[in-house]
Amino acid sequence: MEIRVLRYFLEIARQGSMTSAAKILHISQPALSKQIKDLEDELGQTFFIRGNRSVSLTEEGQILLKRAEEIVELVDNTTDELKNIDDLIGGEIHFVCAESHLMSYLASKFKKFKEKYPLFKYNIISGDRWVTYNNLERGLADFGVVVERPRLDRYSYIELPGVDTWGAVMPYDHPLAAKEEIRVSDLYGYDIICSRQSVEEDIPRWCGKRIDKLNFAGYTSLAYNGSVFVQNGLGIMLTFDHLIQPCAENGLVFRPLYPRLENKSYFIWNKYREFSPIAKRFLKEYSCECCHKRHST
Repeated sequence: MEIRVLRYFLEIARQGSMTSAAKILHISQPALSKQIKDLEDELGQTFFIRGNRSVSLTEEGQILLKRAEEIVELVDNTTDELKNIDDLIGGEIHFVCAESHLMSYLASKFKKFKEKYPLFKYNIISGDRWVTYNNLERGLADFGVVVERPRLDRYSYIELPGVDTWGAVMPYDHPLAAKEEIRVSDLYGYDIICSRQSVEEDIPRWCGKRIDKLNFAGYTSLAYNGSVFVQNGLGIMLTFDHLIQPCAENGLVFRPLYPRLENKSYFIWNKYREFSPIAKRFLKEYSCECCHKRHST
């Protein structure tokens, strides 16, 4: 199974057509068809349902699609790392993180780092802890940010300064918008939007067993998407402060929870990952800076 053929497979899947993919790949359509047929014979599976003018993925093709994307991305990342091994002014860091206003702290570190290494680039993916750990475990990301302490047997971490404070986002004309703070009992009878991770781990710290009285009508891992549903009257969203900026244009307000509910965030990395030179340099400089600050306080 060659990487080149996997790239062919991915392009056909994207285009939904052998002919269109062949034009983009600058290869004849018969030659492309033969390459895919050889791949199917090698793996003993059929990956495409072939029509007169288009093709679609079989169930086996869907499985290969996911794996091929991961394999090609890993190959591309490795190629970039090797190209930049002797040139520390460039390179790319892959970073996956939870939504948090504490990211502004890391952004300032990235800015400072980029001033020293102007060709340095970064790729940021947003997601919950499952997305973060999945990317770290598969080697698709160098670093991550999570809102709970990681497993110390597998990950190292640096605690980010500050906290995220929980609250409720709702339309400005909602009955609860007149309150300065939102208590658990205030939410009884209302549809609530929140992330699954937070429903399992964070909200119970706030309301205990009374969580059974709350109606979680929808789940979201990105606050902006959730806010759109709030604007359309689908519920009240529980989320961190500063992620949504309430204003007249979006018609939303933010009210903090009572008692106060907070989360710490952690910059993490896999202890067993072999870093690229630029990622290794970033970790070294960031770790040294954090260590210096701890010793000076």
